[in-house]
Amino acid sequence: MPSAKKLDTHHKALTLNLDPSTFGSFAEIGAGQEVARWFLLVGAASGTVAKTISAYDKEVSDDLYGSGSRYVSKQRLEAMLDNEWTQLLTQLSKTRGQQTRFFCFVDTVSARNFAGTNDAHGWIGLRFQLQPGSPPNDVLLHVNLRDASSVLQQQAIGILGVNLIFAAFYEVQIQESFLEGLAQDVVAERIEIDYIDLRGPVFESWDRRALLVQLVRAGLAEAVFFSSKGSTVPPTEALHNKAVVLAPGYFGHTDASHSQIHLRLLASGIHELQEELGETKSATAGFFCLTVAPITPNEPAPEVPDLLRRIDALLAAGGDVLLFRQVELYHMTALVNRHTKAPVRFVAGLSLMIRASEDAYGNLEGRRLEALARLFAQNVRIYVYPMTTTDLREWLKGASSTGWEWTETNGWVSASQLRHSPPFGHLFAYLLASNFLVPMRVPAGS
Repeated sequence: MPSAKKLDTHHKALTLNLDPSTFGSFAEIGAGQEVARWFLLVGAASGTVAKTISAYDKEVSDDLYGSGSRYVSKQRLEAMLDNEWTQLLTQLSKTRGQQTRFFCFVDTVSARNFAGTNDAHGWIGLRFQLQPGSPPNDVLLHVNLRDASSVLQQQAIGILGVNLIFAAFYEVQIQESFLEGLAQDVVAERIEIDYIDLRGPVFESWDRRALLVQLVRAGLAEAVFFSSKGSTVPPTEALHNKAVVLAPGYFGHTDASHSQIHLRLLASGIHELQEELGETKSATAGFFCLTVAPITPNEPAPEVPDLLRRIDALLAAGGDVLLFRQVELYHMTALVNRHTKAPVRFVAGLSLMIRASEDAYGNLEGRRLEALARLFAQNVRIYVYPMTTTDLREWLKGASSTGWEWTETNGWVSASQLRHSPPFGHLFAYLLASNFLVPMRVPAGS
């Protein structure tokens, strides 16, 4: 058993090599054999490494793991895990099974290509026994590689793989320590983990949904995705090549009637986008957007149970949810634009639009102008839903926001009826005239 002192990658690999109870195989495709290399490099590898393989050729890979799936996908990862685990137990369970905790580490990765034109990401999996002869447990991760070169990305995969194996055997008792060990020395700046799936008896008491939230709260991911229709997937699979509508908000009211109101707002934004796209027939998708950060700097960050309460209410109403690490809209568009080049539209009420336009953005050198430039840089617009005069007046009073004037229609105010005193009023008028802010119609019958 290793000491409580935090170990670097070298000593993690060496600790595993010197542990006579751990033994397993490595199958790595697409980013070298950097995980296995650590165990071979530090010495005493014969105590841990049963086999290392890298089926780079597609025909060889298909022969080993079956055809019919994308090569960098969860399906291929699971096929690799099943194949390698079956082979390991078939070959070694009779001779070593009573005293050995077996494991299989597998990954399938698309590291940066020579031209730098691909999406650098990958799937990483580990199947392991916590005790000799016990049922296996699985950890499946989706990662985005943030380093600028293939060599650095391969190195990062190597560190993450060693972290995962070490954490599974020595840090799995506590959810927080498992994540901390997994992230050590590599996550955030170099690798983003935006999906995790856990299976097996070791993880029976773990809340998988809370773990996704923790990925974002701990800075391991910029965003994670919650699906109302089926199993969870990484954000890239939910967003890939789609025209997207984002509905950001706090969504504090979780009763069914409010959830239906939220759903109608998102549906109106999707309808607006479909009308805008016309005959192009682009695939569209809509998402509610929450954040683990406080809405205003003076508020505490929301706790995990509160976030899950709000997420669950939106999912129950039939809406999909993206949970973001940061509250600013331009951070949301930066994440979405990694995965799609199609149009991105926000749908928001007047109050959120006013808050976003009035924030000081003191963290940016260019302040408000830089924030707006980042927000609208890549085919982004905001559909602005109207607000009743009474609600708008009350909100402005509570937010201590001044300088706004408006006209109204049947007790409603649309973005086109809103004005602000100079100099910001000139910028606001420009955003409206340039169609960056798109006023939505006052609800029928109002």
